[in-house]
Amino acid sequence: NPDGGSEDNFLAPEKNIHNTAHNYILLNDNTAIQQFINTAMEQTEICFDSETTGLDANEAELVGLSFAFKAGEAYYVPCPPDKESCITLLKKFQVLFDDTTKVWVGQNVKYDMLMLKWYGFELKGNIFDTMLAHYVIEPDGKRSMDALSAKYLGYEPVHIEELIGKKGKGQGNMRDVEVEKIKDYAAEDADITLQLKNVFLPQLKTKAVEKVFYEVENPLVKVLTDMEFEGIRIDESFLNDYSKQLEVDAKKSEELVYEQAGVRFNLASPKQLGEVLFDKLQLDPKAKKTKTGQYATGEDVLTKLAVKNKICDDILAFRELTKLKNTYVDALPLMVNKKTGRVHTSYAQAVAVTGRLSSIDPNLQNIPVRTERGREIRKAFIPRSEEFTLMSADYSQIELRIVAAISGDANMCEAFKTGKDIHTATAAKVFGVEESAVTKEMRYKAKSVNFGIIYGQGAFGLADNLGISRTEAKEIIDNYKKQFPNIQKYMDDTINFAKEHGYVETLMGRKRWLKDINSANFTVRGFAERNAINSPIQGSAADMIKLAMIKIHAAFKQHQFKSKMLLQVHDELVFDAHKDELDKIKPVILECMQTALALPNDVPTNAEVGQGENWLAAH
Repeated sequence: NPDGGSEDNFLAPEKNIHNTAHNYILLNDNTAIQQFINTAMEQTEICFDSETTGLDANEAELVGLSFAFKAGEAYYVPCPPDKESCITLLKKFQVLFDDTTKVWVGQNVKYDMLMLKWYGFELKGNIFDTMLAHYVIEPDGKRSMDALSAKYLGYEPVHIEELIGKKGKGQGNMRDVEVEKIKDYAAEDADITLQLKNVFLPQLKTKAVEKVFYEVENPLVKVLTDMEFEGIRIDESFLNDYSKQLEVDAKKSEELVYEQAGVRFNLASPKQLGEVLFDKLQLDPKAKKTKTGQYATGEDVLTKLAVKNKICDDILAFRELTKLKNTYVDALPLMVNKKTGRVHTSYAQAVAVTGRLSSIDPNLQNIPVRTERGREIRKAFIPRSEEFTLMSADYSQIELRIVAAISGDANMCEAFKTGKDIHTATAAKVFGVEESAVTKEMRYKAKSVNFGIIYGQGAFGLADNLGISRTEAKEIIDNYKKQFPNIQKYMDDTINFAKEHGYVETLMGRKRWLKDINSANFTVRGFAERNAINSPIQGSAADMIKLAMIKIHAAFKQHQFKSKMLLQVHDELVFDAHKDELDKIKPVILECMQTALALPNDVPTNAEVGQGENWLAAH
């Protein structure tokens, strides 16, 4: 089981399998297996781990299973390579898997549950994921099993490299390792995970993060398992056509750049580009250089220069087009699973400090939405068959609603309660005009303050963002603070709370520890202060959508819908909606999202649902 993270470089701990008493038992005949199952049926809690042929649960095969229910003792069952024989073996364990009273302990147990699902089995009991327990206890930490074992147990587990060799082309696979060696490695995994659980259980209590663990993170594992298993269909012919189109457009932008530069060079090389823009064309006499001594040509630099120089627009266009082509349009078809013909993203639940999910292969969180060309990529995500359509549900302005709710600011809460457009309402207050007199430009400026303020943006940042003078920006912010006094109060109170307690928390009690909040270094402290303000907001939004997913998943099961929840991206959920169920699932989704987490001060949460023949049309 890939156990969630990179290795820590620590001094090797004293204890290991060679100097620590243990009893690891191989279960390789029917009598032994039956005896084990009889003992296991008496346990309330079983630690479980799977050994497989690879890291991708949607592609790998089972090599064996390990179990433990008492520290220092564990069992290993080898699985036959042939799928049918493996299923026959797993059927013997079905009474255990189906027992709803059992608690299954695992490190990144989503992986093991996905493996079982591919063989047609599921764990019907509750789970306890040690990786997630550690995530709520210490959101910033490293959490591979080896790192946790060293840190909390002073024990160094057997390294996978000892069995299959170093990473790279020559690396073998678990299928080829002799069973005695695998037994020790695998049984040890289950044993260590069980011991970690015993360490983390009291810490959940002392750190007061039981609520977020038991109500948000832990129940979400089964939801994500099902979503990853479903995957989503991709329109490959659309992507092939789009790839050609992007190539043509990128070529055009590239030629335009060479024309304006009066010289051909490697546009993909930042070094050569810097020399052309700043030595040859002299676009900015005060051009900044990076540590390595070449000119900075990042997006921010080029965007500022683009106001006066068309060449910068063309460079940015070239970059966007080639990135879209390489990162998404050409990469997505390569990720289609041979068995399902669908793309199965993998959700990382224990990575983002704020509590948000992140995803890999493909990373859905950063499919671009700001530009038209980027949004086109969403057309490639399509329903599974003619009987389905895609449905997208998302929260509207959830972070601002949370700001209003936690700060209790009367003016802002009022705007949400009466269903006003929040940016127009803000603009009216900030510029002192009637709402009917708010111009597009005023609304845009107000919107920028609304979003900027929760990220700790000052006059300097706002001026930069809006391209206005610092004086005007300061005036807008001062007015804003006068009109919405509780928002400033929330910011001050939160920073003071963090300084005193060393952490901030979300509405569900998810904590973020801020070790630099009292730093003497102004920049370092400023960064911690911005995190203090922002974490409860972003984190509460993350908690809310996770709770909504848990509710929707349960409701869909209860109603036995054919429709399935497929993706989560920030504040949005995507579904394969069966055409016969559209009118049934829509109210269920909205109800679950809008009641997932009640906000203080009666601030309402709103969600919207759309549908269409692809993800872009549905959103």
